[in-house]
Amino acid sequence: MQNNASASSTEQVIPWHSIDWARAHRNVRKLQVRIAKATKEQDWRRVKALQRFLARSFAGKALAVKRVTENTGRRTPGVDGEVWSTPEVKANAMLLLKQRGYKPRPLRRVYIPKNNGKKRPLGIPTMLDRAMQALHLLALEPVAETLADRHSYGFRPERCTADAIEQCFTALSQRSSAEWVLEGDIRGCFDNISHDWLLAHIPVDKTTLRKWLKAGYMENRRLFATPAGTPQGGIISPTLANMVLDGLEAELEATFGRKRTPKAYRNKIHLVRYADDFIITGNSKELLETEVKPLVARFLATRGLELSQEKTRITHITEGFDFLGQNVRKYNGKLIIKPSRRNVKAFKDKIREILDANKATKQATLIRLLNPVVRGWANYHKAVSAKETFSAIDSWLWRRLWQWAKRRHPSKGRQWVRKKYFRTIGTRNWVFVAGTGVVLKNGKPESVRLFKASTTAIRRHRKIQGNANPFDPAMELYFEALIGLRMQDSLKDRRTLLALWRNQEGCCPVCHQKITKDTGWHCHHKVRKIDGGGDNWTNLVLLHPNCHRQVHSKR
Repeated sequence: MQNNASASSTEQVIPWHSIDWARAHRNVRKLQVRIAKATKEQDWRRVKALQRFLARSFAGKALAVKRVTENTGRRTPGVDGEVWSTPEVKANAMLLLKQRGYKPRPLRRVYIPKNNGKKRPLGIPTMLDRAMQALHLLALEPVAETLADRHSYGFRPERCTADAIEQCFTALSQRSSAEWVLEGDIRGCFDNISHDWLLAHIPVDKTTLRKWLKAGYMENRRLFATPAGTPQGGIISPTLANMVLDGLEAELEATFGRKRTPKAYRNKIHLVRYADDFIITGNSKELLETEVKPLVARFLATRGLELSQEKTRITHITEGFDFLGQNVRKYNGKLIIKPSRRNVKAFKDKIREILDANKATKQATLIRLLNPVVRGWANYHKAVSAKETFSAIDSWLWRRLWQWAKRRHPSKGRQWVRKKYFRTIGTRNWVFVAGTGVVLKNGKPESVRLFKASTTAIRRHRKIQGNANPFDPAMELYFEALIGLRMQDSLKDRRTLLALWRNQEGCCPVCHQKITKDTGWHCHHKVRKIDGGGDNWTNLVLLHPNCHRQVHSKR
């Protein structure tokens, strides 16, 4: 670690793998519950005091460093080129998380492609700035969850796009449901949020928040100011954006009627939002055009935002609309949700890129590259009417693979190519399968086969309750049941992992926290293989990735 990431010699450095993570999670959880309770009672002085205490606690700092060194961006440096990859560096980093003397570095500007061909700007903070944001997010998230709109689903704990799609089905599926939909699009949401509004309304340390907002960004070795917006790429940015847009649902209810009132039944106004993408249903096109749309525009204007006139449109449900990669449309009075054409095209483009970039690679390697993409795309759409789309994708992918195989052997016949790359397994013909060259314990050669999207079972998604708050002790049993059901769905085809997860009651035995799809897991051998341990489930245990490393470090 460089000089700006070195700890003071007067402070004690606690070894990273000696931290009691169960105690750290427990201490932070207690403070977060108290913050949520104070927020519900609108005791803002107590909220501020508890947030300050959490931001200065050892447990909070340890979990903040743990988060930024385990997420997907842990190997992406900021402008200083640093990453925290060793236990010693992580332990030293905890001592740097202080308010006094803290000055954030500018963001590193990068661009990622969008579906429409344009590029989305991202700001990459340094590891120290990411950890400071993660620390303050621990104190801000209980406030955000307590004040959040009921039907806001983006970047919130235990909420996902499938919840938003399920809410669309709830709001539009009945014969008496609204028939008109306002598709909202905010012009450059993250880039245009008013700094003055954030500083006036976000209950977090104002001095630190102002430093983050005014840090600027570096591009081509030049420093650019950030007069507005919050950077896409910062850990705390999605929560800030959510808090900026929270309150729209209450505005709509105050104007057009609250739930289960005659006025609400008459107007049929329902909001479904995922981050800055949202839809609003209405009883008529005139209502959405003349009353709802101006109200949304006024709400956004106070926050420095505006609707995109080109992308914001009002659509009849029989014409359908695209939302979060799905097409929502009524056919003869029946609502059907299926993968959108744009989403299918983007998936096919990704498959083409993989095939074009691996024309000469081994078949087993190609299968390992394709399987995560196909399986991930199918799992995303498995809660909607996607069976026909899955079958069409399998047929399309077979044709692409047949072209890939024939191109490798232009002088060979069709039957020769078929026997080399495709097999008959059970009742299935033309299975794209290859040997890996590894011999299993039973003496049989190991092989890998291409995952077929059509084998993914269509299962209705269990939507989260709108008022569910993960920091409310009264909802703890509800969240445990919800996490359990979702994990069982994700592990239904992996019986050994599901048995292990159930045997551990869904918890990691090291830190005693829940093992979920978001936390991830490692399969640990109690007796190492080199010491004679086997792969039977009695010798296996599921651990969080960091807990797994901690167990091995103590050996």
